Amino acid sequence: MKVRAGAAAAVAALVMLGVAACAPITTLKPYDPSDGVSTTVGQVKVLNALVLTKSGVDGNLLFSAYNPTDQPIQLNVQFDDGSTRTTAHAALPANATSDFGYGKKGQFLLPGLGVEAGSLAQIYFQYGDEPGKQVTVPVLDGAQPQYADLLPTPTPTPAPVLTAGPVTPAPSPTPTP
Repeated sequence: MKVRAGAAAAVAALVMLGVAACAPITTLKPYDPSDGVSTTVGQVKVLNALVLTKSGVDGNLLFSAYNPTDQPIQLNVQFDDGSTRTTAHAALPANATSDFGYGKKGQFLLPGLGVEAGSLAQIYFQYGDEPGKQVTVPVLDGAQPQYADLLPTPTPTPAPVLTAGPVTPAPSPTPTP
């Protein structure tokens, strides 16, 4: 009886070991743990890219970019509003990760993007002679508290500057005789 129970336990252990060996190890599979998407262009890693919009007209592109090279890089970021392709630039210092759309650098405005929250925007990343990559980026609104303060605010049009000076009285009409 004890031999039979021991043999059954050994067979069960071997079966479980065989099943575990055949299963893929999902912890080794790269994935995006947040709302954004990531890609690699040449040696530069674009991380957690997403767009925030309030009205569906303008967008604020949030992303981080890691430049592992010992040279600064100008990352070209292109978007299309349906008729015109617009290019913005992101300066990436050497051997560093830079954040865009939030933090010290402020917003990364995509004026006239024209994509509603809940849909996807096509954003193209490229630098130097490296072939670029088009990424399908989620477009969100400020409904989640962590994004409420990051919605795009277009650059305000400068107000006219008023200066104080001496007031010149208007000429008074001369009475006619």
